[in-house]
Amino acid sequence: MTGPLLQSLGQWWRRYKYRFVPWIALNLSRNPRTLRYVPEELKDKVISDEDVLDTLLRVFQALLVNDFYKQSGTLTVLPEAVQSKYQDLLSAQPPRVSLPECRHHQGRTFRPEEILYQTLGFSVACATSSLVSAGRGVFVTRGWAPRGAVVSMYPGTVYQKYDPVFFQSIGNPFIFRCLDGILIDGNDKGISKVVYRSCAGRDRLGPLQMSDSTWLTADVQNPLAVGQYVNNCSNDLPTSVTRSWTCPRRSPWS
Repeated sequence: MTGPLLQSLGQWWRRYKYRFVPWIALNLSRNPRTLRYVPEELKDKVISDEDVLDTLLRVFQALLVNDFYKQSGTLTVLPEAVQSKYQDLLSAQPPRVSLPECRHHQGRTFRPEEILYQTLGFSVACATSSLVSAGRGVFVTRGWAPRGAVVSMYPGTVYQKYDPVFFQSIGNPFIFRCLDGILIDGNDKGISKVVYRSCAGRDRLGPLQMSDSTWLTADVQNPLAVGQYVNNCSNDLPTSVTRSWTCPRRSPWS
């Protein structure tokens, strides 16, 4: 009984240790697997930052228009110059109504994944794999995602290289280490969830939320916020998804 248990624990540790921050720090120089060398910066990019940003803006604008009437109360506190920019997004949405009137208007809204499909031609979702012991992953549930398309974002708390992350890293398989050493904790449970909610509350400006916390719940408003569950089915096959671009965010200690 002891033998199989120790063997199972050994297999688990061999997989997990590359995500355990203290072990990474102590073994970084002599373990090539923890480092990924890219000769030239552009060789690590599948598509340009401009293309990624354009895709995200199109998705977020479509989500805003879809949910515009629910957010009208918040938008009315913004300067008129900013209001006019949001108002322009409704130019193709009949009937055209002013921001103060939006709160009394009941428009038809679609689920976020439907908006993603209408905007990019496909939708994705996190679900349990049909393969034995494969766990959860991200699947294209509708349409077709072409090569080079932005299929997800990696949500989570961003830690600079000097930020303490010891306790968050224990038993946490969702800590993503970028090439520049920045860590993103995409765990939606436990202490990681508490830290992210705390950061979101700290950065809030009155009624204006500076970050999306719905990815921590069952009612996800950003359909792309599933990147932490993207994984490769086999170490013997090339990856089907690669990190191309990240948006800088404040760490919890800044």
